[in-house]
Amino acid sequence: MTSKKSFLQSVAAYPHIVWSILFIIAPLLFVIYYTFTDSEGNITLDNIVSLAKPDYLSIFLRSICFAIVATFICLIIAYPLAYFISRMKEQRQRILTLLVMLPMWMNLLIRTYSWMNILENNGLVNTLLSKVGLGPFQMLGNSSAVVLGMVYNFLPYMVLPICTVMSKIDTRLIEAAGDLGCNNFQTMIKVIMPLSVSGVISGITMVFVPSVSTFYISQKMGGGNFDLIGDTIERQFMLNYDYNMGASLSFILMILIFISLAVMNKFGDDEGGIVV
Repeated sequence: MTSKKSFLQSVAAYPHIVWSILFIIAPLLFVIYYTFTDSEGNITLDNIVSLAKPDYLSIFLRSICFAIVATFICLIIAYPLAYFISRMKEQRQRILTLLVMLPMWMNLLIRTYSWMNILENNGLVNTLLSKVGLGPFQMLGNSSAVVLGMVYNFLPYMVLPICTVMSKIDTRLIEAAGDLGCNNFQTMIKVIMPLSVSGVISGITMVFVPSVSTFYISQKMGGGNFDLIGDTIERQFMLNYDYNMGASLSFILMILIFISLAVMNKFGDDEGGIVV
């Protein structure tokens, strides 16, 4: 019986193994191959060395700065929102969580185009401002618009893990803090925040990773004025057909993502994941 069960478990794992090989391992191997070879297939480090040029360094720095700012804003918004949701009754928690997740059910392109229509010169915001004698203001094509697009699209990734962790905090600990003389602010600082660190770390990672690698948001909301890592990779592959340089940029981006995941695993725990 045990051997039969082990055989069935192995068979059930085969589709996952095949999927991982085709869509995870194989692409990574292709990225590594093109990173350390030239157009003729010769092994070289020139692709990596060329990334030390000021143009590429500025792109990496800009991408990281935008991602950090977007992640910080998401944290500032998401933490009190997650706390508010976690204090609700279970049925209300489900409703509010559904409302947070609702924008994620729409395509990223649709969400981004919606914000473009809202913020453009003839959009909803400028139309309302013009009725009171203000504007129109140039709200697209700047860094603030790019960060806004990142925050809007990736905010649920910050709210959900923090809310999941907070909802599992034993309410008796909060009551005990009150009995020992802590006010609401002290309870937040000394009890809730330390117990929700894993959710915060998970949320930061889940927002930072897509923010640092995004390209469509920066193209549309930034009007093409801001070249981020994702934009450069897309251009190398789709316009210049320079697979080696595109793979090199992807390789460095992959390292940044692995570092982010390592930080999450270092400081997070099993309570920090998303539970839907």
